[in-house]
Amino acid sequence: MHYDFADARAASYRLDEQVGFLLRRASQRHLAIFAQRLGALTATQFAALAKLCELGPTSQNALGRATAMDAATIKGVADRLRARGLVEAKPDTDDRRRHYLIATDEGRALYENAAIAAVDISAETLAPLTATERETFLNLLSKLG
Repeated sequence: MHYDFADARAASYRLDEQVGFLLRRASQRHLAIFAQRLGALTATQFAALAKLCELGPTSQNALGRATAMDAATIKGVADRLRARGLVEAKPDTDDRRRHYLIATDEGRALYENAAIAAVDISAETLAPLTATERETFLNLLSKLG
C-alpha cells in the first residue's frame, strides 16, 4: 500500500537513509561483535570498568558523566560490577557521605585482558571501511557526540 502525503518531506522520507536508523544498525553490529568476542562483560560494564581503570577512584556520578550514562544506568552497572567483585566502593576520608568506586585487582586484571580484545573488536567493527574512511568516520562521530 502506498500513501499520498500532503507534504513532500513526508513522501520523500526513507527510514533506511536516516541517521538514527543507520547509527542504530552500526551500533547493533558493533554490540553483536562485542558480545561474541567479549562475553565476560556487557559493553556498558566494560565502558565503566575501562574508565574507572583510566581515572582511578571516581564517584559514581562522575563515572556516569565520563561514560555518558545516566544516573540510573550507571547505578545498575556499578552494582553489577560490585556484585562480581570487579569494583568496590570506598568512603571518602574527608567526607564519609561520599563514596568512590575503585577497580579491584580482579577488575583491573579482567580489564587488561578485555582491553586487548576491545582493540580487535573495534578493528572488526570498522573493517568494512578503508583506513581513511575509519579516521573520517571516527572524527565525524566525535563531532556528533
